[in-house]
Amino acid sequence: MRVALFATCLVDAMSPGVGKATVEVLERLGCTVEFPMGQTCCGQMHTNTGYPDQAAPMVAGFQEAFADHEYIVAPSGSCVASVKHQHEWIAAGQLTDRHVTEARRLADRTYELSQFIVDVLGVTDVGAFYPHRVTYHPACHATRMLGVGDRPLQLLRAVRGLELVELPEATSCCGFGGTFSFKNADVSSAMLTDKIHHVLSTAAESCVAVDASCLLHIGGGLSRNRTGVTTVHLAEVLAATEAP
Repeated sequence: MRVALFATCLVDAMSPGVGKATVEVLERLGCTVEFPMGQTCCGQMHTNTGYPDQAAPMVAGFQEAFADHEYIVAPSGSCVASVKHQHEWIAAGQLTDRHVTEARRLADRTYELSQFIVDVLGVTDVGAFYPHRVTYHPACHATRMLGVGDRPLQLLRAVRGLELVELPEATSCCGFGGTFSFKNADVSSAMLTDKIHHVLSTAAESCVAVDASCLLHIGGGLSRNRTGVTTVHLAEVLAATEAP
């Protein structure tokens, strides 16, 4: 199966290991992974902050980069949600009818990693081995806009050696919200404090999520407070295998 990796800006710039882990997992499951070199930002940040005219060229660029691919997979619920729920109306307001049609077509082909593995490949056990106690934070966009549901949990429960601990108040936002954390820093910090408290209450070694943005925010708070707890992307857990 031919799959295009939509790496996303944050993964490319801040967490390249997540992109590599995504490729490793998909190739283990029999996919041929390609990386369209023309890809850039999907325009989510511009759209969410009220700049559709600046987002429009990015929507058009996304369409050009991924036009020839049957499946598009990203290790990011928020960016996939943007492709599925924002690109069409950005195209309708700023671009042409052709772009609107293409936005619909590509939305149907774009998947968050856990959705692709579970729904398209029909797999819940990817052969991972990760002997650690972890808790799972369901990122807002992945949960509310994209509807990933329990797919990440299905995959985590099948990982050998992994102990999964339920996170209290799991669906509460961590406070990142993209530019929200900059424009409303005090509120964001208060939300992060609550999230860190709940993570620590689980006595988990690591907090897992499907969005690098949430992990960056939560991980920063855990690190500044010298908790010893780390953050890890779902793709990195799934890519881990038992040492020979």
